[in-house]
Amino acid sequence: MDNLAVLSLLAALPIITIGVLMVGFRWSARNGMAVGFLVVVAVAWGVWDVEPMAIAASVIEGLGISIDILYIVFGALLLLATLNASGAMASIRAGFTRISPDRRVQAVIIAWLFGSFIEGASGFGTPAAVAAPLLLALGFPAMAAVMCGLIIQSTPVTFGALGTPIIVGVQTGLSEEAVTAAGATMAGELADITLAAATVHGIVGLLIPLFMVSMLTRFFGPNKRFSEGLAIWPFALFSAVAMILPYWLTARFLGPEFPSLFGGLVGLAIVITAARKGFLQPKEAWEFAPRTSWADDWMGSLKPDDAAPRQTIGTARAWAPYGILAAVLVITRVPELGVQEILQGVNPTWADVLGYDGLDFGFQFLYLPGFVFLVAVVVSYPLHRMRASEISHAWRTAGRQLIKAAPAMLIAVPLVRIFINSGVDFSRTGELASMPLTLAEGAASAVGSAWPMVATFVGALGAFAAGSNTISNIMFSEFQFATAEGIGVATAPVVAAQAVGGAAGNMLTVHNVVAAAATVGLVGREGDLMRKVAIPCLYYLFAGGVMSYLIVWGFGLNTGTVGLAVLVAAAAAIIAAAVREQRTPLPPLSSSDRGSGAGASAPQEQPDEEA
Repeated sequence: MDNLAVLSLLAALPIITIGVLMVGFRWSARNGMAVGFLVVVAVAWGVWDVEPMAIAASVIEGLGISIDILYIVFGALLLLATLNASGAMASIRAGFTRISPDRRVQAVIIAWLFGSFIEGASGFGTPAAVAAPLLLALGFPAMAAVMCGLIIQSTPVTFGALGTPIIVGVQTGLSEEAVTAAGATMAGELADITLAAATVHGIVGLLIPLFMVSMLTRFFGPNKRFSEGLAIWPFALFSAVAMILPYWLTARFLGPEFPSLFGGLVGLAIVITAARKGFLQPKEAWEFAPRTSWADDWMGSLKPDDAAPRQTIGTARAWAPYGILAAVLVITRVPELGVQEILQGVNPTWADVLGYDGLDFGFQFLYLPGFVFLVAVVVSYPLHRMRASEISHAWRTAGRQLIKAAPAMLIAVPLVRIFINSGVDFSRTGELASMPLTLAEGAASAVGSAWPMVATFVGALGAFAAGSNTISNIMFSEFQFATAEGIGVATAPVVAAQAVGGAAGNMLTVHNVVAAAATVGLVGREGDLMRKVAIPCLYYLFAGGVMSYLIVWGFGLNTGTVGLAVLVAAAAAIIAAAVREQRTPLPPLSSSDRGSGAGASAPQEQPDEEA
């Protein structure tokens, strides 16, 4: 078969199936991915003619990656359970309340700023696994906590894990021969891509904190109003600039390794100091409604507990495990320190699984963030003077949560590896490019010179499929480079659009959604989460495409200018709707809605309903 349109549709079939079942019908990730797995196997074997042994090897490779992700998830679950059991989380909650009792402010500081810093240090979806349980412990609904943690998986991701998506992803994905033939050097091309990506992220990401808090108030507020989130636009924009300005300057002058790390760290210092002094703080603190009025699907198998902790732990000592987590992540990710090479060297591996070159089953158990979580947990035991019963309870709680999350992950990742490993190296006939590349080629042939508008969506496709901005860049950087040359435009902005889209796609990556949901006990609610997070993800991809187009083609009577007009019109419509919303009187509170808000109590695991 050589009909590109039909092949593109068939390649998209597994993704369409998953999207319809999880987002449309709200199936759990476990069930939706199980059906998607059957579809991708059928398409790979029946259309792409992938060898059955290659499918089996891809499944084995996927199981190895699943173990890596579950290791990280378990570490995040165990750290949260440990800090709850010791009483440290109660002190952390009190500390944030002293900075600001406003939930919108807390979400910006923890998800946007602390999450960006953790992304810069670690990547691997770790920010959501850190921010979501921390927000949950502060008194956020579990669904709201994960939503915030996923929304910020955008701006900092391109430079996450010390620039891995650029240094490894783009550099590995690009052919040095192609770059040289275009009259450039690899170092120069990477520098141009870094700056272009930081510029697009800087413009589009300015609205992410405001987007996040507006969705927080609309979906989880007592009045269900966007306007209550938009009301803190000065603080939200200030927080965005506090992160993005050092982020962009670092990308411009130091390269791709440290923008997210420095941006998050500098932003945290500036914003927390400003918030303590009351700078741009809202006149009235915004709070959730009482828990008794929350929708049933807002919370998972972790429920709040208002019991007083056994002991009072000072704020500095309570935060120490997170400080150790961040410090160890940085130490183990900076190559110049020599620790990274040592830890990566401990990697029991089954190389070339079933004889297929490049398919490996490995486990870097000392280098993965899961190990760093465990280090922070072990340090907590003497630091917080924990009892054996508290330690045992924390391990049991984390273990039960991990068991619930494992089935979806053990299906999802093998599905993805079959999807990716469907190219000529794994086919009996060797006639068709892999499914992701076929989809990209179909899109390129359809849009022509408007490609920069679409390049971000291709990046997101790669991230959604592979669960990684880095892998997306490896898959599509060469394709994006060649497409830019084909339409006669500068290559760096188009490859940068790929990196930007791959970053935004992390919001909807099934791996990230399942992992983050597991850390707050929301296993089975992944479809609901994806429906919400799809809104900011589409904004990011469309706005990123518009900015990339304008960088390439400039202003004029063209697609990019029309896209910009659409964005401006949408913003004006949202502002007008918010003004109307504010003028609409609120309904009187019922007796169940009066009283204190959601509170700030630590989560505990609910009894298993099937037990």
